[in-house]
Amino acid sequence: MSELIHPTAIIAPGAKIAAGVSIGPYAVIGEHVEIGENTSIGAHAVITGHTRIGRDNRIFQFVSLGEIPQDKKYAGEPTRLEIGDRNTIREFCTFNCGTIQDTGVTRIGNDNWIMAYVHIAHDCIVGNNTIFANNASIAGHVEVDDHAILGGFTVAHQFCKIGSHVITGMGTITFKDIPPYVTAAGHEAKPFGINSEGLKRRGFSPEAIAAIKRAYKTLYRQGLGLAEAREALEEQAKDQAEVGLLVDFLARSTRGIVR
Repeated sequence: MSELIHPTAIIAPGAKIAAGVSIGPYAVIGEHVEIGENTSIGAHAVITGHTRIGRDNRIFQFVSLGEIPQDKKYAGEPTRLEIGDRNTIREFCTFNCGTIQDTGVTRIGNDNWIMAYVHIAHDCIVGNNTIFANNASIAGHVEVDDHAILGGFTVAHQFCKIGSHVITGMGTITFKDIPPYVTAAGHEAKPFGINSEGLKRRGFSPEAIAAIKRAYKTLYRQGLGLAEAREALEEQAKDQAEVGLLVDFLARSTRGIVR
């Protein structure tokens, strides 16, 4: 056994473990698991199901990845969990496989920072460069777009969508979609302007931030219906490409947006 794999780790014969992978004491790796180069797995981690993990991930102790979905309709189908590269996944996180009622896969992108006790349910799609603070939980079929930040104990109802560059306050609960750039907080979640500080840190120009603020006012402050607001934003997007992200999000929103 490789010196990077602790002798007490239990690894099924069918598991595919790439070069440079380290696996800690008493970890359990299932027969349909694939782990990419230089990923580290902490002690007592359980990785099961049809799970594929990319390279250079840091997965801490006591996580449960790839377990069957918490869905009574699940009947043992070979659904999947896919995790990209360079993610940090802290203690006691639980990520479930997908269901055949959706695409059959739960997908996590690259460069995400996922803190302790985070739950990502079946059929969720998480983009790149997100942050999930401790105890954030998303129900089945939720989508979280790139650069979103979920504050501690944030909870998203099933089928919700959380747009790019969103930030939520601690204890936020949302039953509706949160558009890109928005700062949201509360139970139920309410919008509180745009995430301007986060946009500055990511290199958005002053002109782009001003255009996003104007778009926010169009969406939330002018008393327009959603269809009217979307038309106005389409016009604004012609002059400022960043506003197009809002237009695209509203087109795929299915639960309505936070108000």
